Amino acid sequence: MSTTTTAKRAVRKRPFYASFGFQIVAALIVGIVLGLIARAIGPNADETPNSLAATLDTIGSSYVTLLRAAVVPLVFTAIVASISNLRRVQNAARLAGQTLLWFAITAFISVSIGIALALALQPGARDGEGLETAEPSRVGSWWDFLTGLVPQNFLGLAVSTSSPADGVYSSSVNFNILQIIVVSIVVGIAALRAGRKAEPFLAFTESLLKVIQRVVWWIIRIAPIGTAGLIGNAVVEYGWEKLTSLAWFALANYIGLALVLFVVYPLLAKAHGLSIKQFFTGAWPAIQLGFVSRSSLGTLPLTQRVTERSLGVPREYASFAVPFGATTKMDGCASVYPAIAAIFVAQFFGIELSFIQYVLIVVVSVVGSAATAGTTGATVMLTLTLSTLGLPLEGVGLLLAIDPIIDLGRTAVNVAGQALVPTLVAKREGILDRELYDAPRLGLPFLDDSDEEEAEREAATAAQREGDAERVGETTPVADAVADRVTPVADGDKEDAKA
Repeated sequence: MSTTTTAKRAVRKRPFYASFGFQIVAALIVGIVLGLIARAIGPNADETPNSLAATLDTIGSSYVTLLRAAVVPLVFTAIVASISNLRRVQNAARLAGQTLLWFAITAFISVSIGIALALALQPGARDGEGLETAEPSRVGSWWDFLTGLVPQNFLGLAVSTSSPADGVYSSSVNFNILQIIVVSIVVGIAALRAGRKAEPFLAFTESLLKVIQRVVWWIIRIAPIGTAGLIGNAVVEYGWEKLTSLAWFALANYIGLALVLFVVYPLLAKAHGLSIKQFFTGAWPAIQLGFVSRSSLGTLPLTQRVTERSLGVPREYASFAVPFGATTKMDGCASVYPAIAAIFVAQFFGIELSFIQYVLIVVVSVVGSAATAGTTGATVMLTLTLSTLGLPLEGVGLLLAIDPIIDLGRTAVNVAGQALVPTLVAKREGILDRELYDAPRLGLPFLDDSDEEEAEREAATAAQREGDAERVGETTPVADAVADRVTPVADGDKEDAKA
């Protein structure tokens, strides 16, 4: 094989239909079409969903379940493995402080946008015809944060059993991601303090992490199938009829979410000298999945992967910042939405808010998401805001009908922020891999590990055939060509990739 042939193979491009982005967009279109068909068919005679609707529901829910199943082992192994490597990252404590600071800065900007839109559009004075108040099923409190820090068991898992009306019992296993983070940090620090005796454990954890990442890659590759099911089921279940009575409220929310996602975040990236296009092309797969899945935790494996492999954030830092952001970094659910919703409730009940109450909205939005960490949800955050302001909690029932539709956009903004803040902090601290960030995407958010290994082998073979084996890995025309292909997939551990 000649050097030229090797170089061409190294930089070969995938056909457009193999592009991950194209597949996701195609899946969205197919899902919408199938959803409209299923909705037109209507329910069966016994009011159960028709077969097409049931199939879409099963596909979508099963895919989210697969992603959520990967969250616990991924977060645990990534944090434990990275703690031993965190010593390589200078100023670890400063990184954590900067992360929290930028969480607060972006939350402040987002809640300010929400307040301004609610006051300008007056959704509570325009909407509300035919709406009924109702007590929320769950209420957020500041105490939740402290109790959420205490693990219920080794991995913060909880089993709940329900008894439906038909007498059939069902059980489900839930997890508190905040507790998992706490346990992982404690175990990682304990392993470090144990010294050489813990080296086999750390080596096993590193190996297990590689296996889990491979499984996560397989799950991500079938994302188009899950996307079609999720968006199709959303069309069947929610439609757009619910927008009628809350049109202005929905409009205010989506304007606010769009401003944060397409104006605030790009401006912050640009202010840090980062390409806006590169950020969106890198993070967009996770943003799309967050939109259709309506689950930041379900999207967490993909969010963490694109943050490391596309945006160039070191794994040692990303494995902490992204999971932590999935519980406390929610500009959609915890800033834009509760601000607009709280003012909507006040306007609906004819309550005039004081300046102090507007300040409280800002305070709750900036620090309140931590109070609901582990019990995340826009409704929980809204009840925390309403109770802090002294507004009637019955107002939550006014917005439940439209909540799933708005939750699509909220989650997309949440996921984008969870990828952006670690990128900004890494850039500010000088640890961002700019070559990785600026690299061409080649139709995928990142390449598979096998593609990276193949490219490295091609580079080594070409160098040997040129009779320059001692300089393998140094800059050559072939190495440069291979780098263009390999760069988008570095997994934060370049030493292993070059080995």
